[in-house]
Amino acid sequence: MCAVRNRADGVFKINIAVTSALITNHVNKNMADSDKIFDPNNPLDEQDSKSKMEPEQHFETEQAAQALDMVHTLLNWREAHIRGAVSDMNELMTVNAHADTEMRWVLDGLHPADIAYVLEALPLDDRLHVWGLVDPERDGDILVEVSDSVRETLIADMSRQEMVAAAKSLDTDEIADLADDLPREVVEEVAESLPLEERAQLRAAMSYPDDAVGSAMDYDMLTTSPNVTLDMVLRQLRGMDALPEQTDQIFVVDDENLFLGRLSLNRLLVNQPDVLVGDVMRKEVFQLNPLDEMDDAAQAFERYDLVSAPVVDGQGRLVGRLTIDEVVDAIREQGDADVLAQVGLKEEQDIFSSVINAVRNRAPWLLVNLCTAGFASYVASRFENTVAHIVVLAFLMSIVAGIGGNSGNQTMTLVIRALALGQVTSSNVRDLIKKELSVTLLAGLVGGLIAAGFAYLISHSWSLAAVMMAAMVCNMLVGVSVGMFVPIMRDKYGKDPAVGSSVLLTFATDTMGFLIFLGLATVFLL
Repeated sequence: MCAVRNRADGVFKINIAVTSALITNHVNKNMADSDKIFDPNNPLDEQDSKSKMEPEQHFETEQAAQALDMVHTLLNWREAHIRGAVSDMNELMTVNAHADTEMRWVLDGLHPADIAYVLEALPLDDRLHVWGLVDPERDGDILVEVSDSVRETLIADMSRQEMVAAAKSLDTDEIADLADDLPREVVEEVAESLPLEERAQLRAAMSYPDDAVGSAMDYDMLTTSPNVTLDMVLRQLRGMDALPEQTDQIFVVDDENLFLGRLSLNRLLVNQPDVLVGDVMRKEVFQLNPLDEMDDAAQAFERYDLVSAPVVDGQGRLVGRLTIDEVVDAIREQGDADVLAQVGLKEEQDIFSSVINAVRNRAPWLLVNLCTAGFASYVASRFENTVAHIVVLAFLMSIVAGIGGNSGNQTMTLVIRALALGQVTSSNVRDLIKKELSVTLLAGLVGGLIAAGFAYLISHSWSLAAVMMAAMVCNMLVGVSVGMFVPIMRDKYGKDPAVGSSVLLTFATDTMGFLIFLGLATVFLL
C-alpha cells in the first residue's frame, strides 16, 4: 500500500492578468491631481475598482521592486494629505481609504516572498501600516519569508489571536521556524490544535539545534512499500490534489518505517506498471541524520546536485526529508552572517531598527577598533623625531598599512571560504601557508617596486625607495599571516572564523605597518 503524506496546498498561484504599466499609470493618474477625492460613485473609479478586484494578479520577479516604489509613492501621497493638503476630516479619511485600497491591490498581486521584500525595505511605522493591509490569511506565509529581525517587529504588532491563526495556517516545519519568535503560550496553543502525529513532529523539530538538519527538514513526503507495483503507486499519486513541493523521489520504507531506498520519479515513469517497487528502487542512497550540520548538508547538495534527501535517525527510521529550498535559505543566511561577522556585527539586524538597537549591535567592535587604532597611532607617535626630519614619511605610511590590510583581506576571505567548505585540514594547512606566503612575497616584490618608484619620484631618495619597498613586502607578509592564522585558529577551537577577523587584521597591519616602515626609516635614513 502506498502511504502518502501530502502537504496542504499553500502555494500562491500567480497568473498574468494586469501589467505593471497599467498599475503605474493608475497610480500616476491619482498622483497627478492630489486634490481629487476617490468617489465610489464615479463611473471611472468604479471601473477601476472592478479591475482591481480581478483575481490572480501577476507581478514578474523584477516587478517586486516596482511594487515597492508604488507602495512608497502611495505612502508619500497619503502622508502629504495628512500634513495638510486636505483640511476636511471626511476628505482625509477618504484619501487614506483610497491609498490603502491601492496598496492592498498591489500587495494582493505579490508572492509572499515579494511582500516580505517590501516590508523589509520600509521604515518601521510604514512597515506596520502596510502589514495591517495584508490579507490575514497570508500572514503565516509572509512571516516565514521575512528575516528574523523584521519578523520580530511584525509579531510585536499582532494580537494573540492573529498569531495563532497565522501559525495554524502553516505546515509543521514552518511552525517550528517561527516558534522562537512566538510567545510560548501561542506555540503551545497551536501545538494542542495539531493532530497527534504533527504535534510530535513539531516538538521534535523544536528540539534540534538551529544549525542542525532536523530543524530544517520537511515532514511532507511521499513514501511507499517495496512490495507494491508501480501501477499502484501511480494510482495513488493520481488521487492526490498536488505533490509536495520539491518532490523528485518517493522514499521506500518497511512496515516499521525503516528506510530501505528511494524510487525516483524517472524510474517510476519509464518502467512497466506491473514491476515491483523493490525491483527498481535504489538501495544505495545518500542519507542525512537529523543532528548533521546544515553546512555539511549544503555541501552535499552542491556536490551531488540533489533536490531532496532523506533524513534518517540513528535507528534507521525515516523521519523527514531535506529539500533544496531549505538548503538555499541556509546558504544565504550563512553567507550574510559571515559578511556581517567579519566586521563584528551580529548575524542579522533590521536595517530600520531603532537607533538604540543599532548602536548596541555596532558599538562593541567599533570600540575595539578605536582601541586598536589608538594603539597604532601610539606606535607612530614613538617615531615623532623620524617623521619630523623626513616629512614625506607621513604621506607614505598609509600606503604601507593599506596594502598590507588589502593583501590580508584577500587571503582571509579565501581561508574562511575554504574552512566553510571543509577544504582546510591538518594535512594540507602547511601547504596552504607555504602557497599563500609565496604568492604574497611575489606580489609584494612587484608592488614594492612600483611603490619604491613612487617614493623616489616624490623624495628623490633611493634609500627611502628601498625602505618603502622593504616595508611594503614585510607588512604584506604580516597581513597574509594574520589573514590565515586568525580564522584557522578560531575554527580549531570551535569559534566562528569570520567573527571580528577584519577588525583584528586591520589592527595588525596598521600597527606593524607603522612599526616596520618607521623603524626601518629610523635605522637607515637618520
